[in-house]
Amino acid sequence: MSKQVSIGNFELTALSDGVYHLDGGAFFGIVPKVLWSKRVPSDDKNRVPTGLNSVLVRTGDKNILIETGVGNKLPEKMVQIYGQPAKLLDALSATGVSPDDIDIVINTHLHFDHCGWNTVLRGGKIVPTFPKAKYYVQEGEWKHAHQGQRDTVSYLHENYDPLVESGQMQLLRGTQEIVPGISVEVFPGHTRDMQAVIIRSGDKTACYISDLIPTSAHVEVNWVMGFDLYPLETIESRKRYYSRAIPRNWLTMFTHDPKVPWSYLEKDKRGKIVAKESTALAG
Repeated sequence: MSKQVSIGNFELTALSDGVYHLDGGAFFGIVPKVLWSKRVPSDDKNRVPTGLNSVLVRTGDKNILIETGVGNKLPEKMVQIYGQPAKLLDALSATGVSPDDIDIVINTHLHFDHCGWNTVLRGGKIVPTFPKAKYYVQEGEWKHAHQGQRDTVSYLHENYDPLVESGQMQLLRGTQEIVPGISVEVFPGHTRDMQAVIIRSGDKTACYISDLIPTSAHVEVNWVMGFDLYPLETIESRKRYYSRAIPRNWLTMFTHDPKVPWSYLEKDKRGKIVAKESTALAG
């Protein structure tokens, strides 16, 4: 797959922490298997391959990392369920960028498969993987992580609490520009405070939409994950996103697609949302 694209003066590089496997029924919610299996084949355990996609944004002034995958410190039980490919730092190194070179880390939300490399275990202590970086997430998401609701199993506090306690992670409240050309905006549905990252340079825009639209197979408005806490809000957030992204030709970045890191979207003859075949960067 193509791993680089230019958005104005910014260079975007798709990085992968590897592939893990999720239950297909949970991944596609109430969509019947007879439909979703035409797009994504499952194994004999009904699991589907699930990418762990991060994006490195080089602005010329800053190195910004969006999302940090599963990481390398899952509890053994979770490793048995999901695996732990832990490839992100190698992928980052292959671009010529080291953890010390990262200036900003943006987490869309704090589920374990989106912020695992925020920290590492070193000498028996949890320390920042990116020691010079400022980390960003929504305050409401961090509070939700401690409330013990339906998705509590998806939160591992060592991925973010040490950063909040030290002041290295900044807790945001709604839409905010992080640096010129890069901002965050809340799109509720998967969680209440999940944020997308919007990248603008020149006359081009890209958006890391995260679990609002996890893969290119989920672009239809009603194809909502079973993992979403607020599925009806997911649908409304998708409509709001599509009303801007399609007419303005935004590049949509997929957090969990193992083959297509990003694509432009359009409506087909039936009015359904599809990833453009000519620009979907599948391998």
